[in-house]
Amino acid sequence: MTQAATNARPPGRIKSALLGAVAGWFGRHVVLGDPFAGALGASDAWSGQRVTVNSALQLSAAWACVRLISETVSTLPFGLYRRAGDGSRTAASDHPLYGLLHHQPNADMTAVSFWQAIFASLLLWGRACVEKRYMGTTLVALDFLMPDLVSCRRLASGTVVWEYADPATGRVREIPESGMWYTPAFSIDGINGLSPISYGAHVFGGAMAAERAASETFKNGMKSPGLVTMNSILKAEQREDVRKHVATVGRQGGIMVLEAGASFQALQMNPEDAELLATRGFGVEEVCRWFRVPPFMIGHAEKSTSWGTGIEQQMIGFITFVLRPWCVRVEQSMRRSLLTPAERQTMSGEFALEGLLRGDSASRATFYSQMTQNGIYTRDDCRRKENMPTIGGNADVLTVQSNLLPIDQLGAAPPGTTTADALKAWLGLEEKGNSQ
Repeated sequence: MTQAATNARPPGRIKSALLGAVAGWFGRHVVLGDPFAGALGASDAWSGQRVTVNSALQLSAAWACVRLISETVSTLPFGLYRRAGDGSRTAASDHPLYGLLHHQPNADMTAVSFWQAIFASLLLWGRACVEKRYMGTTLVALDFLMPDLVSCRRLASGTVVWEYADPATGRVREIPESGMWYTPAFSIDGINGLSPISYGAHVFGGAMAAERAASETFKNGMKSPGLVTMNSILKAEQREDVRKHVATVGRQGGIMVLEAGASFQALQMNPEDAELLATRGFGVEEVCRWFRVPPFMIGHAEKSTSWGTGIEQQMIGFITFVLRPWCVRVEQSMRRSLLTPAERQTMSGEFALEGLLRGDSASRATFYSQMTQNGIYTRDDCRRKENMPTIGGNADVLTVQSNLLPIDQLGAAPPGTTTADALKAWLGLEEKGNSQ
């Protein structure tokens, strides 16, 4: 651009353009995933790599960990339950919140995609933000918000006001505290969630640097740059001929021919000396450690797991130490933000984690047999868990094994009475003829 063109531009237009470019950043938290944070160098790792949410997800280990947790939990049924006075509970399918959390939270998302976005936000940004939409006093929609576009400020009165840089309008709009469902991830103050990508920037950066070094190695055909040394001084044209020859062999492959006592010396370590494969493998384990995922669950089976030898035992460990903490965090956050104080006394939400523990058919059959014979499940309870229609009647009655009697009842039997007679008497099935 010429000086005349610069002078011809009105100063007012330049000022407006600059203000418009930075207006979206006023009042926002600068987090690692923001482009603005990257411009400030807040995401530079020790390895020299620029770490953002998008660049971290380009690591196969990070992508697999986030997908494993978010997709697994998002496919679990989320139930809203109402507890009765006797401690029993039933599905609160008549509550407006049930349909939103179980079927469709808003016009653009299914329940699966909504929950997947929630848990991906917790895993990447350390928080999840959802705007509550009301029609009068009835909650009618839950709109997911990108967490890197949300910030908050606390007024002198103690009220929290949320601000959202809406990408649809390009403007920052305020959301009252009553209109926001906020869920923090792991936190040291209980309010502000910590982002694994932000705090693990050096680990992710190291893994990215190892991947880049491997790519550069294979890009150059496993050939290292180096020096051509000679015992004589070359002319300019001779030096250029040697340079062209070496470059051609490096690009196309072949045998390098050097004359007059010339030799070639590599300038960098080869992949074997640098233990590149071991470094990349360790990077996978480090990334898994930040997401608390066992490496074998994302395909890194180099080392055996200590979570048991069977699939069932490994699944129990994964549910106990990985999925359950995330589910409980969201369940309690939902109860605090989406239910009224009166509803919290009798209602709660819960992910159905037992669906992941069903095991094989033989194990389920043994489990159901024990539960029905000990009077814990009815036959209809078992049919419901197998997604089968209920029968009703005696199928919905608790039963126990008929060959078992309480110890005190055995002592009360008259002399000469058999165990079968005592059982009939205890059950009230003794015939009048035998009682005389």
